[in-house]
Amino acid sequence: METMNYTQDFVEWRDAVLEGLAEMYPDAAPELCFTNAYELLIATILSAQCTDRQVNICTPALFARYPDAQAMASAEQSDVEDYIRSCGFYHNKAANMISACRDIVDNFGGAVPSDREGLESLAGVGRKTASVVLSNAFGVPAIAVDTHVFRVSNRIGLASAGTVEKTEKQLMETIPEEQWSIAHHWLIFHGRRCCSAKKPKCELCGIKDLCKYCMEGSSNAVCR
Repeated sequence: METMNYTQDFVEWRDAVLEGLAEMYPDAAPELCFTNAYELLIATILSAQCTDRQVNICTPALFARYPDAQAMASAEQSDVEDYIRSCGFYHNKAANMISACRDIVDNFGGAVPSDREGLESLAGVGRKTASVVLSNAFGVPAIAVDTHVFRVSNRIGLASAGTVEKTEKQLMETIPEEQWSIAHHWLIFHGRRCCSAKKPKCELCGIKDLCKYCMEGSSNAVCR
């Protein structure tokens, strides 16, 4: 990754924002429950258009029945659907989970691949899901841009982009690589607990004096 040149004022502001988020969310971490890369992959696929809380309700029974990629690869789709129905879009999710696990068994020796190319070759796995697995299962620095990260980073001013892809690129340029993974969690926690989409709790925000959204006045700012 090319190192970008920033003014001293910007670096000090960025560091203050990141330090403020760290102080607000010292326990920031994945909220999906998992014990290995396979479980994280399946849980992340299930989390599309679904809350982590609901996924965590479904996965204990699902993983008890299908404890690894080999078990999921040989599953009947209708049986898998019964376990994940409450997560929404269960037809597509079940099909993708089974297909992804068949590829894992056939092409990767039964182990979830630890590189982006391998992960993104799996059914139902796009860049965001791959980033989540790389970061949280394999310790590879990555920023997964979901709706919270997209909204919050653009509101604060860490990014200024109209798409998820451009937001990710800007965050990777703006935030030091060694902080990518934890910053991802800080931004998600902030989006879920304070900087909500419709009515952000600016009066409770620990970085409101640094936030572009607040400094410009919420009435004139764009809520993404």
